[in-house]
Amino acid sequence: MQTAANRAQGARIELYRKTGKIHPRSVTGSFNGWRWAMVWFTQILFYGGAWLNWGERQALLFDIAERKFYVFGLVLWPQDALLFALLLIIAATALFLVTAVAGRLFCGFACPQTVYTSVFRWIETRIEGDHLARLRLDQSPPSARKLGLKGAKHLAWLAIAGWTGITFVGYFTPIRELLTNLGPGELGPWEGFWVFFYSLFTYVQAGFAREMVCLHMCPYARFQSVMFDHDTVTISYDAARGEPRGRRGAAKSATQALAVSATSTARGDCVDCTLCVQVCPTGIDIRDGLQYQCINCGLCADACDDVMVRVGSPTGLIRMASEHELAIAPAAQVESPARSAYRGALRRPRAVAYAIALAAFSILGAWMVANRPALRVDVLRDRNALLRESVDGSIENAYTLKLMNLREAPRAFRVAVDGAAGVRIIGDDTFTVDAGRVLPATVTVAAAPAAERRGSQPIRFHIEALDDPAAEVTEHSTFLLP
Repeated sequence: MQTAANRAQGARIELYRKTGKIHPRSVTGSFNGWRWAMVWFTQILFYGGAWLNWGERQALLFDIAERKFYVFGLVLWPQDALLFALLLIIAATALFLVTAVAGRLFCGFACPQTVYTSVFRWIETRIEGDHLARLRLDQSPPSARKLGLKGAKHLAWLAIAGWTGITFVGYFTPIRELLTNLGPGELGPWEGFWVFFYSLFTYVQAGFAREMVCLHMCPYARFQSVMFDHDTVTISYDAARGEPRGRRGAAKSATQALAVSATSTARGDCVDCTLCVQVCPTGIDIRDGLQYQCINCGLCADACDDVMVRVGSPTGLIRMASEHELAIAPAAQVESPARSAYRGALRRPRAVAYAIALAAFSILGAWMVANRPALRVDVLRDRNALLRESVDGSIENAYTLKLMNLREAPRAFRVAVDGAAGVRIIGDDTFTVDAGRVLPATVTVAAAPAAERRGSQPIRFHIEALDDPAAEVTEHSTFLLP
């Protein structure tokens, strides 16, 4: 018999649990239906978005060479970086709100890793068979059949990964132009690199890494627990109803029927079929309680509900529920367990704070987009000659005005100046800027010298659009006198 000392001596801490390749069993149900709906929704957006047109250009295009991002009718410049930062804040706040209310719901339904892993596993199932057939094929010795099935699967994976890489780069280079340049030697070095890299990344992550990304590579799995509490709704096993678990056998006589009936009253509803483990994409047992490896996909709930229907027990043994809900009342005593759990989760101060922050940032972002100026101006002084004296004795300063026309149509702008020393513009004061372009306009400003004014004097440039006088921008600068 092993003593406590021997057990202590032989104990070890495992930093990595080697599970081997996971072949999850296929399952149908409401959660699986929602997951595939999200697969279709996200991939239609991703693959189809690159082909949308807005006028004569691509509707969604991030033109890094021109330093402009086109989002339908909106053109964003580097000066709009605050909008991008605000978008990241909104996305993070929304993720925190969803996590606080419903756990890793994003991971189970909308995460790109989950989506592409589902697509690759679907292809694997169509080519190699169900989970048992795949397991037998992996364990079988090399053969022509095994080579053919594996080769067909990997060719299909590479085709999807390759098209994914092309689509990704198609958001940075117009996709129609990109497709015509796919021939040897015609694709640019950076385009070629990113097509290859993103295709390989998709192929490796969805085809080989799979659940290892969720278990060991994704940092979100590690810090999500700080947003959880007893009212967070996650996929949970109702232990009070399911335990003690045990298989149910068929009785062959009246005496055995009485014995089975008496035993069943002491058992819980869990029949220990382990289907919840077999369908789990990360290979965990949900009956062990809340685990960071759970991605909240709900496939275990679909499998369990199917078993409960077949054995004649109420569904919901595994369901979306909070620890608080499971502690106060079984699902059968609540009119709508999921709705009640979500209502309680949304009323918490933490969730309310996230919701208020999300609404505030969203309103701020909408206001910034709605009031975004169609003209931006930068005023640069000529550093080569601080000032010069003209033949009539006036003092001249040279400036470069960078006029940025943010509209998708040519516009004419008039420049005026005011300030100390009676400043005035010498030469042209009207400039035409092409659609979505920056025009460096050279402007000469003159002023009469005065004994009471010396050195740097404040002036203001006023730039207004001829087609809309209300669209005026004022920029401050300085005028140098001797």
